[in-house]
Amino acid sequence: MRKTSLHDEHVALGARLVPFAGWEMPVQYRGIAVEHRAVREAVGLFDVSHMGELELAGEGALDVVDSLITNDIRRAVDGQAVYTCACNERGTIEDDLIVYRMSRDQFLVVCNASNREKMAPHFERAAKGRCAFRDMSDDTALLALQGPKALATLTAAGIDFDAANELASFRFQKGDVAGVPCTVARTGYTGEDGVELFAPWARAPELFKALLAAGGSYGIEPVGLGARDTLRLEARLSLYGNDIDDTTNPLEAGLGWTVKLEGRTFLGSDALTRVKAEPLPRKLVGFEMRGRGIARHGYPLLDAGGTVVGTCTSGSPSPTLGTNIGLGYLPAAMSAIGTTFLVDCRGKSIEAAVVKTPFYKRPS
Repeated sequence: MRKTSLHDEHVALGARLVPFAGWEMPVQYRGIAVEHRAVREAVGLFDVSHMGELELAGEGALDVVDSLITNDIRRAVDGQAVYTCACNERGTIEDDLIVYRMSRDQFLVVCNASNREKMAPHFERAAKGRCAFRDMSDDTALLALQGPKALATLTAAGIDFDAANELASFRFQKGDVAGVPCTVARTGYTGEDGVELFAPWARAPELFKALLAAGGSYGIEPVGLGARDTLRLEARLSLYGNDIDDTTNPLEAGLGWTVKLEGRTFLGSDALTRVKAEPLPRKLVGFEMRGRGIARHGYPLLDAGGTVVGTCTSGSPSPTLGTNIGLGYLPAAMSAIGTTFLVDCRGKSIEAAVVKTPFYKRPS
């Protein structure tokens, strides 16, 4: 298994390490509930250096990127990040991405760690003869600083810009953080305010330690993949391989807002146009368990008569809400808020109900 440049830091902090997408990653340090609450109430620091970073640059870069994603990167301005899907010709999702528009001729595409091996050649093939392509993943570390005290921690670490006033949501800029050159983006995967920091691979340990020190008075906790999953689920953020994959399309997954079809042609646009023209047969819904039971990925969803009608894609207890929540695909006719159904929890049929999502939304 591969290790990030922060591996020794994780070991020193007593993290429990597990295999994830070919990497040895921390799943927790002091405990999922402790780390989850730290992000909701104070600040948490994540190592997400396993993610893939792909650069496209040159005169044709804009056309190449725009041809492969569902969202319209042409509408973005320099210094703006865009969440999007990358689909195949069937209109199903190969990956969900964040694309950073550095300039009209330079883009950074961040893909999931589990999909780097397919997305890197996917973009490289499209770029051939049209623009330069570089897989920067092995040279780039990525840290996420998330929570209501994230910007205060960032400032305390030492920055050469005003994060609160110069970084709007999904905007980014370059600057030094604790003396380390970074690209700082006001993005994240937790439902909280915060930033993600792209830094040189070899300098990530000093940045990591500086941020932990700066956040000490704010209650900072290092956070593993366990709390990352419960945080993103409360915020109803999709996880590739669970809630979305190459058998799901963005419209049924609730990601139709990322699909800009008007005046554009991109890989999968013809298929998505056809999908959009017809009623959706199923939808990804959020639900809350009404009976005692925890829905898990892969558990069957049943109608009142016990017939399997869908599948749970994500589920866990919600540390913030104190209830058991989940996501799953149900027939569109059963997707209205308040609709009740059953979850097959290892042979026991437990009642659940469709609820409004996100399950948690941070105070404005």
